[in-house]
Amino acid sequence: MSQRSRIAMTDDEVAAFIEANPKFQLATINRDGTPHLVTMFSGLVEGKIAFWTYRKSRKAHNLARDPRVTCLVEEGTDYFELRGLMLYGTARVLTEQNDVRYVGSQVVRRMMGLDDDDAIASIVGETAAKRHAYIVEPTGVASWDHRKLT
Repeated sequence: MSQRSRIAMTDDEVAAFIEANPKFQLATINRDGTPHLVTMFSGLVEGKIAFWTYRKSRKAHNLARDPRVTCLVEEGTDYFELRGLMLYGTARVLTEQNDVRYVGSQVVRRMMGLDDDDAIASIVGETAAKRHAYIVEPTGVASWDHRKLT
């Protein structure tokens, strides 16, 4: 068995890792082909990474032109603690306000650890009209869990 095979996460481990880690790095493609990389908070919609952003943001402009993304979710400090995954996919845009508010509420819930639906609705309602939401439709994943090496 190769070292790469030994450290790869199973599908269940990938799903659990995404669920446990609301923060991720999102890479979109700039007009000149360079990557645009930002840290985002995610919600989960049917187990998929979902996020929202201002419609006028650089990432929104990039996604309108080219919806391909790479998402990096990782944790650990020491080599034998490192776990993570790169999820390749296409970002599906949601512009209908009920959808945007739903995704926004999922992001805020995970980002702030809130369970109070009224508080979440208040936070989401302040900016939802200026945002689009996205769901990442996966096309591939590369994962690693260096804890499996010990």
